[in-house]
Amino acid sequence: MTRASAGGTALAAEPILGLRNVSLHFDDGRTKALDGVDFAVDEGEFVAIAGPSGSGKSSLLNLIGALDVPSAGEIFFRGAAYSGNADLAAFRGRHIGFVFQSFHLIPTLTALENVMLPALGRSWSAAAQRRRAESLLADMGLRDRLHSSPTTLSGGERQRVAIARALINEPSLILADEPTGSLDSANAEQVLEFLVGLRAEKGLTVVMVTHDEGISARADRVIRMRDGRIERAGQPA
Repeated sequence: MTRASAGGTALAAEPILGLRNVSLHFDDGRTKALDGVDFAVDEGEFVAIAGPSGSGKSSLLNLIGALDVPSAGEIFFRGAAYSGNADLAAFRGRHIGFVFQSFHLIPTLTALENVMLPALGRSWSAAAQRRRAESLLADMGLRDRLHSSPTTLSGGERQRVAIARALINEPSLILADEPTGSLDSANAEQVLEFLVGLRAEKGLTVVMVTHDEGISARADRVIRMRDGRIERAGQPA
């Protein structure tokens, strides 16, 4: 059985992502970055995670993205727990694409090479990887910038390269950490349109950390955090 999201996308009955009593503690438990977080995200949803600095947003995204492991609790992908998976890097490569505020592009590689990088070692051929990377960059309006160094690209162009890189391995879950935070308003709107379009056109699930209330208003749902806990989770105002 499927149902429709607020954006009209069909959602599967089984959530793509689920967190059950997830905590992240440091200093022998004295510092609680996250404390008993519970929520689920449906396939095809666009969810914004909002809250003040230090509320645990980025820590939460790192756990969801298998960049860190929780101190307690479980994280599920399509019903299967993965937070204790022995090969989190392989899990990330198969299922998750990341988009960061500071782009994280390698300056000595071209735009095309940066996009192809996560596909190295995959079973498909180098020629197939190159064709997909070129197609993704063309979709991002960067057909003429394939061989440009990141240092010669504008902030908006770099973020579009980063989005293409996040898509190279055909993930089903996109995690974005303040992806418009380093951009001017015009470029920020363009990047947001690309991310919203991914959900609408490809059925991808997008979970985005943001301080921007305008971006939160575009989401299907906003999860608001404070002091490592969920303060409120519901539809945007």
